[in-house]
Amino acid sequence: MIKKLRKAVLPVAGLGTRFLPATKAMAKEMLPVVDKPLIQYAVEEARAAGIEQFCLVTGRGKTALVEHFDVAFELEATLRDRDKKEALASLSGSHSEPGSITTVRQQTPLGLGHAIWCARAFIGDDPFAILLPDDLVLSDKPCLQQLAEAYYETGGNIVAVTEVPREQTNRYGILKTGSDDGRLVEVTGLVEKPAPKDAPSNLSIIGRYILMPEVLGHLARMERGTGNEVQLTDGMARLIGEQPFHGLRYEGRRFDCGNKIGFLEAQIAFALKRPDLADAVRAFLKNYT
Repeated sequence: MIKKLRKAVLPVAGLGTRFLPATKAMAKEMLPVVDKPLIQYAVEEARAAGIEQFCLVTGRGKTALVEHFDVAFELEATLRDRDKKEALASLSGSHSEPGSITTVRQQTPLGLGHAIWCARAFIGDDPFAILLPDDLVLSDKPCLQQLAEAYYETGGNIVAVTEVPREQTNRYGILKTGSDDGRLVEVTGLVEKPAPKDAPSNLSIIGRYILMPEVLGHLARMERGTGNEVQLTDGMARLIGEQPFHGLRYEGRRFDCGNKIGFLEAQIAFALKRPDLADAVRAFLKNYT
């Protein structure tokens, strides 16, 4: 029996050094794409996939992430008094059900695998999703919803994957593949950031995962991998052969908002999808071509 997917972990403890000085006093996940912070895009995507409980793995200076999903009584009262209905409605996605968001601290930056291990009490014995807010996907059907639908087909572990140029494999977790129907691919191995000549394929994992709780036992060994960090990829690799493991070629376009070019491109792409902004954005872009 495939257990219902209800939980998601969002690792948000990073310092955001690529966006200094903007992130000196602000969490990088609060950087807006058009008019919505990255963290809200991730939470809304998870909700669309049926996620009910969220765990933010945070660090020092990240309290604004929790505040964002609280009720802002004074602000909402002021908007109501001034009959600012549109502005008031824009806040609805930032509301959360009482008790649905919890946080844990990752006191030491020991890698993504360590961050997920920090959420072990929250995860318990349940399957769980992981969303990296830096990865923003523009799609008709939210990326994690696509992943969840595939999970209910296959059971076990499933990751969102995309093809990358061979010369960029040293930036990503790369799949070694088995059977492949063009949508779902069997994962027979995982390698973290292999050199192009050593990469088993050019299928890269992006920041969307659905994993079984057994990965926590492997992460608990605190074995250091690439970059002398506890790598999630290494923990996942140990599940292969023990449980079903698949990659999903999701539909949509991914933007790496962890770097400036990807972040700026996301601004344009998401603005062009907005009926209230698209024409004006196309008009001003003509000034720069």
